[in-house]
Amino acid sequence: MEDPLPLHSCHVQKSCMIINRSYIFVHGTALLALLYYRVSSLLEIILAESRELPYFVSYLLVFASELVLSFLWFLSISYRWRPVSRSVFPERLPEDQKLPAIDVFICTADPEKEPTVEVMNTVISAMALDYPPDKLHVYLSDDGGSPVTLGALREAWKFARFWLPFCTKYGIKTRCPEAYFSKDDDCDGSLSRSSSIEFIDDKKEIEKQYAVFKERVLRIQENTSTASKDHPPSIELIKDADDDRANQAEMPLLVYVSREKRPSHPHHFKAGALNVLLRVSSMLSNSPYILILDCDMYCNDSSSARQAMCFHLDKTISPKLAYVQFPQKFHNISSEDIYDSQLRLCFSHMWYGADGLKGPTFTGTCFYMKRMALYGTSQLQKDANLAQLQKVFGPSNDFIISIYQKNHTNGREFFITVLEEMDLLASCSYEKDTEWGEEACFRYLSVVEDFFTSFMLQCKGWTSVYINPPKPSFLGSATTNLSDYLVQHTRWYTGLVDIVLSKYSPLIYGAPRMSSVLQCMYISHIAYYFLNFFPLWCLAIIPQLCLLQGIPLYPEISNPFFLVFVFVFLSSNLKDIQEVLADGFSIRPWIYDQRMWMIRSVGCYIYSFLNAIQVKIGMRKASFKPTNKVADEGQFKRYLSGIYDFQASTMFIAPICTLVILNVTSLLLGAVKIVVTGNYDQMFIQAFISFFIVALQYPVIAAMFFRKDSGRISESSATLSALLAAIILFIGSLLFMY
Repeated sequence: MEDPLPLHSCHVQKSCMIINRSYIFVHGTALLALLYYRVSSLLEIILAESRELPYFVSYLLVFASELVLSFLWFLSISYRWRPVSRSVFPERLPEDQKLPAIDVFICTADPEKEPTVEVMNTVISAMALDYPPDKLHVYLSDDGGSPVTLGALREAWKFARFWLPFCTKYGIKTRCPEAYFSKDDDCDGSLSRSSSIEFIDDKKEIEKQYAVFKERVLRIQENTSTASKDHPPSIELIKDADDDRANQAEMPLLVYVSREKRPSHPHHFKAGALNVLLRVSSMLSNSPYILILDCDMYCNDSSSARQAMCFHLDKTISPKLAYVQFPQKFHNISSEDIYDSQLRLCFSHMWYGADGLKGPTFTGTCFYMKRMALYGTSQLQKDANLAQLQKVFGPSNDFIISIYQKNHTNGREFFITVLEEMDLLASCSYEKDTEWGEEACFRYLSVVEDFFTSFMLQCKGWTSVYINPPKPSFLGSATTNLSDYLVQHTRWYTGLVDIVLSKYSPLIYGAPRMSSVLQCMYISHIAYYFLNFFPLWCLAIIPQLCLLQGIPLYPEISNPFFLVFVFVFLSSNLKDIQEVLADGFSIRPWIYDQRMWMIRSVGCYIYSFLNAIQVKIGMRKASFKPTNKVADEGQFKRYLSGIYDFQASTMFIAPICTLVILNVTSLLLGAVKIVVTGNYDQMFIQAFISFFIVALQYPVIAAMFFRKDSGRISESSATLSALLAAIILFIGSLLFMY
């Protein structure tokens, strides 16, 4: 008997691997030379009899900054070592009746921040996946318990009754209604029907139905109360009022789930909502695979489920495969993408490299997860008694039975009979004295449950794969203003710092448990990336203060080690530029990436660190605010025009403004001092650092002093920043006078 054809293929990106490894060797050698220079110079300073304390401390801090940057670069070797890309062959999958069932989990929390029509488009697109409808089950978690969301979901079901047959009949590939009707042409699908009278008539009719659907949803929003943080559990099977089961059999199962929330009980944010969906879905469908989606991340390619099954059904990798990750891509990204909302580093390079190891971490959305991997039942003995299982999974015997039940069930047939049990599973007290979120399922330690859960899975030997099809499988809404962008990144990195400060710190906890050293380095690079705040603050202040005092911290131009510092700077940046150009972009995205990296480092990362410290010592409680998906028209227009909008909290704006003002001052006064003293050979690098920061952050200067539009930096923020810069310069001058 011939072996079946493979369902997928994996290709090592050889040219990229050769470039990366050559870069690692050359840049690593230069870093060793730089560190040798620093250590030998530091020893000379220590042994010198006339050592000045301010100079010694300044030198030590600059050296420490270079060590931190070198450490993070060393960790980045991991995802550059062996990048791979994958292809799939869904046409080789078994027939539909042999495909496994899939549950789709979609989480929403606040209809005021997450537009309801957009959320319903995500639900409808998931229901319209190119997959057997009797094996597809969609669950919407409404953490706000809002009547708006429930009412809109009922309307979405009614519209889907017309939309799904239309998509199937005409081979529609873009199955998100809003995206489909926003197109200017009819070239969507495999059927030749753009001139068909029947198709034109049907499209006009379904477009009218969609307009009615949106109007009804907006009316519900106007006349209904919004989200609540104190409400009982509510679970509803969405169906037609006439309960016509014959017609509903052609539709995927659609279930509304709002878990119980009480102010006195911890709810564990998104991880808690996902764990409730795990339990509730086990009573209705119990599908072996789960697609996790953010509420704004609609299915852009209806074939993603079949693509994921090409990996999950491969017997050679499936036993250890936990999830298949697709990239997060966005439909509202401008050609400039000035805020780096597309996360180019992650999805253009890092995830390919991680896939060449044991697989990437999952990103909270756009991945197909194996249910059994979350339960961790491979760690439980088959002869475990009921008391042991209840300690892990809670008191529900029906749920424990479902863990070992292989076949999915038809939830429509007995929804009423299990409703009481589902209410128990969705109650806020169910997880008390159990291991939910600690040893099983989505983990609770951090608000970045995606990173932490996937890290723990990989520590237990599970792997993952990354697939990036030519057509984006999912498209979402990216943050398109600076304020939401900075809030979002602060939240992410606060969660990562929480993990680093816990017993699960990747380098300590992961190293002895992960089978690959490079995989541990890759995980650690993500977790420790917030450390960039230290070198960025030091290198934006200390060389500048020393420049004003005429104190050199770097080798003079005639010193051979001057070339080492120049090479390290050029090597690092040219590698970034090479990666941007290899992705088909111009050099501009590299400038935007560098600018946003600096703004994040001096603002988001240090606030993340301070927030995590406060939570750790009990000064404040962990919090989670959903990212605002409601676009401001003025801000969005500026974003599309490539103009930065600085309408953000002074807390985020003041750090970068302070450092820019300080560097402008040091560059101007330092240049005068260099001309007067003639010691340009000793002070060249320090003057260049100031020049580089000022040139890179010119939009900040323009927003403080030249712009008059509403996106400029406010006078209060600019004044405060100037005052802080003056204080730093004054204190620095006093210290060097000592």
